[in-house]
Amino acid sequence: MVQILELFGGIGSPRIALRNLGIETKSIDYVEIDVKAVRSYNAIFENDLDYTTQSVVDWNLRPDILIHGSPCQDISAIGKKAGADKGSGTRSSLMWETLNIIKQMGAWKPRVVIWENVKGVLYKNMRNNFNLYLEEMQSLGYSNSFQVLDARDFGLPQKRHRVFTVSLLQSEPFNFNLLKHKKMVDIREIIEKVTSDDYIIKSPSMLSRLPGASDSSFGGRLIPIEEWSYTITTKQNRCPNSGIVPVGNNQYRLLTEKECWRLQGYTDEDYNAAASVNGRTALYTQAGNSIPVGIFESLFEVLI
Repeated sequence: MVQILELFGGIGSPRIALRNLGIETKSIDYVEIDVKAVRSYNAIFENDLDYTTQSVVDWNLRPDILIHGSPCQDISAIGKKAGADKGSGTRSSLMWETLNIIKQMGAWKPRVVIWENVKGVLYKNMRNNFNLYLEEMQSLGYSNSFQVLDARDFGLPQKRHRVFTVSLLQSEPFNFNLLKHKKMVDIREIIEKVTSDDYIIKSPSMLSRLPGASDSSFGGRLIPIEEWSYTITTKQNRCPNSGIVPVGNNQYRLLTEKECWRLQGYTDEDYNAAASVNGRTALYTQAGNSIPVGIFESLFEVLI
């Protein structure tokens, strides 16, 4: 059994990946501030959760793997760039709390720590904090390696570049060259037949950004999806977004919530469970904040 500690747990992407690989998994703790994301997580893993009250004395609570996808809003290129300095109080600075947790674990340190974030952590104005994170992990006995990974290389038709940092306790650095790449799924397997008008683009501000629109007063354009979507965001009714779907008669629609979940690697069963406890806005947000399941699958195939 693999024991994981999920910080900034979202809707459980790493646990989904382990489930898909058939690896018996125990989450010794899951931490998430978004109540609606917690609802989705509980619904997806309903059959695996034990709600009985028991003593934890003598339980093995030592995690094998710690995963933290700390908030990116203050680092992202489209964010406010407030940074992630220690003690700054920004959301992105919460990565330092992960280090504090590891320091307090003593002999219980996880063998593997995986940190996912936007490419912005490698930019000049943010790189100092990234390097400091690596230095502190090294002082705790970890070797570090990182790489920018694209979801399209792991089976998902979504252009999504994210930095994955893998830290191994008392071990040689992780070799990203061992990751297995997968053929990208045909986008037609993701896009569903939609009959509802709710997703048709109708607002003037969005119509002005459609292909061929003559109004150039708005910056940016909405791009039709062909072979793959752009990065799934927390909102689709804005520009830029993940791309639009042509429906004929010079009309276009937004991606549906289910399509966004599929583009992150979730099954329809996962989506339906979450949709049973959450509405449209929350489901878009959860997809946009998630981490591609396919990347975790490839990582775990090497690590475990």
